[in-house]
Amino acid sequence: MILTIDIGNTNIVIGCIDDEKTYFIERLSTVRTKTELEYAVDIKTVLEIYKIDRREIHGGIVSSVVPQITSIMREAAEKIIRKPVKVVGPGLKTGLNILMDNPAQLGSDLVADAVAGLEEYPVPLIIIDMGTATTVSVINSKRCYIGGMIMPGVMVSLNALAANAAQLQGISLELPKKTIGKNTIDCMKSGVIHGNAASIDGIILRIQEELGQECTVVATGGLAKSIIPHCRQKIILDDDLLLKGLLAIYKKNQ
Repeated sequence: MILTIDIGNTNIVIGCIDDEKTYFIERLSTVRTKTELEYAVDIKTVLEIYKIDRREIHGGIVSSVVPQITSIMREAAEKIIRKPVKVVGPGLKTGLNILMDNPAQLGSDLVADAVAGLEEYPVPLIIIDMGTATTVSVINSKRCYIGGMIMPGVMVSLNALAANAAQLQGISLELPKKTIGKNTIDCMKSGVIHGNAASIDGIILRIQEELGQECTVVATGGLAKSIIPHCRQKIILDDDLLLKGLLAIYKKNQ
């Protein structure tokens, strides 16, 4: 098995995976001031919780959209597993054909999602990753990554609403009994959940219209479980997609 780490703006996703199964997925808060040792302790603690013997881990790979802690996390992981840890970026083979104005700008998490998507699902393919931002990646029928879109994430929108409206307060992501809310809290819950679900439905339809064909649609990310079940379009929920992509990239560079 290998250790996979994805560093996002809000959370760090840690998991262990091999060709047979995903052993665990956990999330830590992204803290830009933590030291290498502090992150090493975090990794060691997670492995111990899931009773993973570090001697069974053959290596590791990191993807990151937070450059200032990428090296810190790589060194922390190497300190614990005592094996080399790769970082997704220039010099690492992915096999992904990126048809964008500047391919280097594509986030390593989206690269990993796309690599896994191409291995697991038929094209054309739409991949929705719901984290701090909600990102949409589009892979055409020729298996090329042609672009996508970035929207404010579910919690970013909700927190902004609560912070900028004096009479509104923070809420949890729970579906209200009815779409039409009867009180402020239910109105906010309905707006966030149904609003994001409807937005995703509409985006899928517009992308398919632009491509001129139907697509396989896959969703992943920490907030996908809260929103995707309420979408009207057919969407496959794949929590392990990013880890599968990191495993595939790791194997391509062995």
